[in-house]
Formats: sequence, C-alpha cells, structure tokens
Amino acid sequence: MSLTDAVLSGASPGDLARAPLPGHFTAAHLRVEDEGVFGDAPDKDVRRTLRVGEVPMPELAPDEVLVAVMASSINYNTVWSAKFEPLSTFRFLRAYGREGGWAARHDRPFHVLGSDAAGVVVRMGSGVRRWRIGDHVMVNAARVDDQEPANQADGMLGEHQLAWGYETNYGGLAHYAVARASQLIPKPPHLTWEEAATVPACAGTAYRMLVSDRGARMKQGDVVLIWGASGGLGAYAAQLVKNGGGIAVGVVGSEEKARAARKLGCDVVVNREEVGVGDDEGDDPELTLKAGKRIGRIVRDAVGTDPDIVFEHVGRSTFGISVFVVKRGGTVVTCGSSTGYVHQFDNRYLWMRLKRVLGSHVANLQEQVECARLFALGGLAPALSSLFPLDQVGEATRLVQLNRHIGKVGVLCLAPEPGLGVTAPGLRARIGEEALNPLREFAAGPATLS
Repeated sequence: MSLTDAVLSGASPGDLARAPLPGHFTAAHLRVEDEGVFGDAPDKDVRRTLRVGEVPMPELAPDEVLVAVMASSINYNTVWSAKFEPLSTFRFLRAYGREGGWAARHDRPFHVLGSDAAGVVVRMGSGVRRWRIGDHVMVNAARVDDQEPANQADGMLGEHQLAWGYETNYGGLAHYAVARASQLIPKPPHLTWEEAATVPACAGTAYRMLVSDRGARMKQGDVVLIWGASGGLGAYAAQLVKNGGGIAVGVVGSEEKARAARKLGCDVVVNREEVGVGDDEGDDPELTLKAGKRIGRIVRDAVGTDPDIVFEHVGRSTFGISVFVVKRGGTVVTCGSSTGYVHQFDNRYLWMRLKRVLGSHVANLQEQVECARLFALGGLAPALSSLFPLDQVGEATRLVQLNRHIGKVGVLCLAPEPGLGVTAPGLRARIGEEALNPLREFAAGPATLS
C-alpha cells in the first residue's frame, strides 16, 4: 500500500510508518524560468505561472516533519509569489540556500507555495519529540529558528524568521509539505480538513494583532475598525472583536460583502462604494482627509465615539485614513500592505493626538495554540467560503488576486472530498453546522461545498 493510500484509508501509525515514501509528489509550484514572463503587462494573471505537477520529495532535517496535506488555503502571499512581485520568491530561496546545510534543499528551480495546511504527520526527523506519526495537525506559517536568542522571548522577533511556503520551499499547496516541528498546532478535532486549513495564517495573525499582549490588547467595549471585514483576515478579526466584547465596525467593498460582514458579527458596516473610498486616497492627502472624515462621521453616529483600534492590512490605499480616523491615543495595528507598501499619512494626526502604529506579523506558536482553542470552545468559526481542488489552484488564486472572494478560499489537496477529518462529531453537533460555516452561502467557483 502506498503512503497516500495509507493516509486516505486512515491507516494506523505503524502502517503509515511502514508505507514507502514516494520519490515525487503533486504540488502547486512556480518555475524559475517564468520569472520574467509578465514584463510590463498591466494584468499579471497568476494563472499563467501557477503550475500543478510533480516535484521531487526532499529529505527531512532532524527537526522537521513531513505532513500529508489534506487541505490548504490561499493567502495573498501566493498572489505575490505568482506575480513575482514585489520580489521574485526565488530570490528568497537562493538567499536561504546560501546558509548551507539543510537550508540548501530550498534553493531549487521550482517553488512549492502555500502558507496554510491541515493534515497528517507521516514522517518525523530524528530530533522531533512532541509529535507522533498519525497526529492531525495544522501548520503555522511562521518558520522560526528556536536556537536564535530573541525567539526565546517571542518567536516572531527572530531575525531569521521566515514565512513558510513564501520565503521557504515545500509549502502547503501540495500533497505533502515539509515543516519544522515548532510550526505544528493540534488540529481542532471538530473541524473538517478544509475548515482547519483556513485557520493558522489568518486567524492566528488576527489573534496576535488584536488579543495578544504583543498586539493592540483589545478590551471589552473597544470600537475596532476592520478594513476588509469580509476577507480572510477581516472575517476572523470581526469574530474576535465580537467574541471579546468589542464593537466591530467593518469596512467592505460591496453590498454582498456587507451582508457577509454582518453575518460575522460586525455591529456597523461601511460600504466603501457608498462613501466614496477607492484606491486613490492613499496618494492624495486631501482625498485621505475627506474620506477619513466621512468614515469617522459614520462611526461616531453609529457608536458614539471614534475607533479605539484600526485593524489595518490593506496598506497604501487605506493607511492614511486609518491614522486619521483612529481616536486620540488609539492604535493602528498593521500586518500587511496588499495595495502597496509605501504609505503616506499626515503625521500631525499621529504625534499631536498621541496615536500608535503597531507592526504585527503572523503569530508565535503559543498564540496559535491559544487561538485554535477558541474554535473548540465555539468562540470562532472557520472563514471558509469557496473551495477548489488542487488542480484548479490557479483559479482559486485568481479569485483572491481580483478580490472577488469572501472569507477564505480553500484548496483540497489529498482529501478526495469535503467534510472529512472530523474526529469529535459530538462537539461539532453541539456547535452546529450553520455556526461552523457562516460564509458557506458566499462561495464562488466549484460547487464542492454542496
């Protein structure tokens, strides 16, 4: 019996260990020869560069595990990767490979992408202690060096921390993935594979930004403005705010997305189309000020005060508005810049009103475990809406590239169909299918969630 057959049949840990390791496996990947394919093309369509095919199986380092990936999901870094912008990820792989030793395996003419995964541990390096073959896990996107001193204080502070499946090879959009044991999170037993695969990168990031003592330290009653409240990050931010006793104000780009944001728990929803907030505000101080005043007025009329926290990840087109609209002494917490990294804002509103800008990146392992526990408690639900098979990963990523998705876009890898992987059906029944799938009705693409 092949290893893949053993995984799919639910074989025992012993049988998994005895099954032969394949020499190659199917993965969504880029090829180095495509680096210059787009040139100055105005539309860098990711479907042109994302390939699905066989890649060679790497050898495991002593601190690594091989995960049979049942499901994964699309993050915006897959869009960046497939566009080769702002930098080709092959530059990351070459730089990592120059460290030598086990890092050299990552410098290949292909790059297996994906910063999310849920699956089964099928092999372990000789130095792995706390996991066993057969364990059901999720994978944290933060790949840290546990021998770096800063990581003993916070795993995200290390200089050599890398984004798994973006700055490293052998990520989660594949039948098999290589991860360090320090990236593994116990899979919530009541979630399906595809639901669990939407959790680590986005839910963990939102948890660190809002709840962790290294983030904005949201408290009960805080008003939190959430850009993109119906997207992958925003969907979890909205739930965390509601679950934590805050007031969620979602900003979205359409009426359908507004409906999704309300379903996720947003108390107030601002439609960017209705208040005239587009992508040009980030380049024009006057437009930024006007847009900030319009949004601020809506928030004050609805809840009586300016936002205590702004949940920021959009970047260039929104950052100036965020700095303006957050209340005196409030916090803008940012984890990304999907519309551009270079931000303009009027610094008077920052320094004279004693506001803070706080950078945040993914989450350390403890934060990920704490966040995962909230799913088992019923406080958070997966943000999965659309679901694609691995051979349609280009279409799935294109949906995210064009911002035509709601919530998280999932990808089935080894799992032959949705709905598998639940080992605590009683807990799932108590929480309820509808509560676990608030965004199911907003699916786009293949009808694999029916």
